[in-house]
Amino acid sequence: MTLDIDQKPTLCFVAHYAYGAMTGGESGHIGGVERQTSFMARWFAARGYRAILVTWDEGQPDQQVIDGVHVIKMCRLEAGVPGLRFFHPRWTSLNRALQRADADVYYQNCGEHVTGQVALWCRRQNRAFVYSVASDTDVNVDLPELKTLRERMLYPYGLRRADQVVAQTRKQQQMLWDGFGRQSVVIPMPCPGPDESAYVPPEPPSAESRSVLWVGRVCEPKRPDRLLALAEQCPELSFDLVGPPDTTSYAQEVYAQAQTIPNVTVHGGVSREAVPGFYQRAACMCCTSAFEGFPNTFLEAWSYGLPIVSTFDPDGLIESQRLGAGCRDVPALAEALRKLLASPAEWRTCSQNAREHYLANYTVESVMPRFERVFVEAAASRRPQVAAAT
Repeated sequence: MTLDIDQKPTLCFVAHYAYGAMTGGESGHIGGVERQTSFMARWFAARGYRAILVTWDEGQPDQQVIDGVHVIKMCRLEAGVPGLRFFHPRWTSLNRALQRADADVYYQNCGEHVTGQVALWCRRQNRAFVYSVASDTDVNVDLPELKTLRERMLYPYGLRRADQVVAQTRKQQQMLWDGFGRQSVVIPMPCPGPDESAYVPPEPPSAESRSVLWVGRVCEPKRPDRLLALAEQCPELSFDLVGPPDTTSYAQEVYAQAQTIPNVTVHGGVSREAVPGFYQRAACMCCTSAFEGFPNTFLEAWSYGLPIVSTFDPDGLIESQRLGAGCRDVPALAEALRKLLASPAEWRTCSQNAREHYLANYTVESVMPRFERVFVEAAASRRPQVAAAT
């Protein structure tokens, strides 16, 4: 799709915690959503779109431009009186930021009360709203991760009133239809992995280099305690735990226990520049999550030809495409790891499949034009009404 600059809609990306990801710093909660959203904003800015990012105030100027992206701040996360600050200054400052952005299309990723807040503003202002599913829990009709009444009211409101909804998997698409009667388009998230000139095909692990990598935020839904149990069952393997803990007692207990297991190395949070080295040195990646959306870590691992052994298998891809092994529990993980790492032929097949699957589905060049089409179509669907109103 090729558009003249005058035809390109203005895009506003709403991601409260994305300022750290945008600047490359460590502030805020920098997870998959924040990295994806900041990357997308940069991509559209580089293609000549006016791209705007709305975030919390983390001490930045009132409005600044980073890599061509205009960053507009709301209030500080901690501003206001507890109990009242949900409405003011948080919601009021969000509305002001959306108004200042003056965009044609507003985009938000992750099921939360913000989904409804942005949808409500867009509906009143006759602007297009695109919502993107971040996790399978976002499309579970029971909304298990939304605990408060306002979340359980605002999120479904936003989901049902979005002009376009993007799901990451066919499973999410079906759950949206079954649970909410909501149509969606399936688009995976992009992953800027190594291109052909930079890619070095990995070799099967030797008996001395059978390291298993776990990457993610140390929190209860990702169940890193299962990784520790796995390490205890597989003393002949080494395990690298990479990722910062959240503030819960669960995460602190996992960290403390991990320090006592001889074949586990706790690396904590590391810079984004250091992450590729872990993928390149590992023999396999392990995921122990109870649920996910489509983890960035899977895409990154596959881009380096790294097989995955996991308790979560999006759309059954790991099993059906022979990208590693899908498992139900810790004993199955242990069995799958031993089998995979003991067979150079099987490991090489999974590694080659992983890289080919990445190239066919998740490169920036294959994914981002599909998002571009969604945004352009969403903007076009609103233009006649705007013209009529004026």
